[in-house]
Amino acid sequence: MKSLSDLKVRVFADGADRATMLALYREPYIKGFTTNPTLMRKAGVTDYERFAREIVAHIPDRPICLEVLADEEEEMERQAHHIASWGPNVYVKIPVTNTRRQPMYNLIRRLTWDGIQVNATAVLALDQVRRSVEALQGGALSYISIFAGRVADTGRDPVPLMRSALEMMAAGTNSQLVWASPRELLNIFQADAIGCHIITLTSDILRKISLIGKDLNDLSLETVRMFYDDATRSEYKLAPVPEERPVGSFD
Repeated sequence: MKSLSDLKVRVFADGADRATMLALYREPYIKGFTTNPTLMRKAGVTDYERFAREIVAHIPDRPICLEVLADEEEEMERQAHHIASWGPNVYVKIPVTNTRRQPMYNLIRRLTWDGIQVNATAVLALDQVRRSVEALQGGALSYISIFAGRVADTGRDPVPLMRSALEMMAAGTNSQLVWASPRELLNIFQADAIGCHIITLTSDILRKISLIGKDLNDLSLETVRMFYDDATRSEYKLAPVPEERPVGSFD
């Protein structure tokens, strides 16, 4: 099994907790950062711009993906230019559709040709990949984020989709594929095996990094100890099993 240092896929930390992001910035294997309004809300962020600007100021030399907040195309465009002005390492996340199923590919095309580094996000279908590739072709450096974990949540294997996406992107040199919303450490190795450029990992998954390559017999023993210790701490008890009397016995 490959170690983390042997993998070609780049790891981006996905989250919105300031202290955690700054701690991960000190880890050389973290090559960038992504966040979104949902993660920020869960982390208790109340001032979007202030939080984002502080993060960009403290992390000036690795990509940081920040999302627009609007649903109207014109306002998305205005916000994208504003967010991009916060730092040269900022990639602006533009969803491929708004809440009314209106595609945003024309906006993505205008932004990338304006020199803005776009992250086409919330991509789940192959047609969305194709149209994103077309919109980003020839523009600024960009990402296409396929939410592979959400694809897997529907019972579909995301690997064939990711492979097809890489084939579509092979002709262009300005876009990189992001394996977004992974569900487990295994996804890192799946992404690396197919040549995916980037994978985003939440803190919950990053905490499992130490398990990579762990001896499975040792892990089995740790699991047994966990069950035993929890049962002991909870003081669970079972009543003694009464002895069975022989068949045909009488009092």
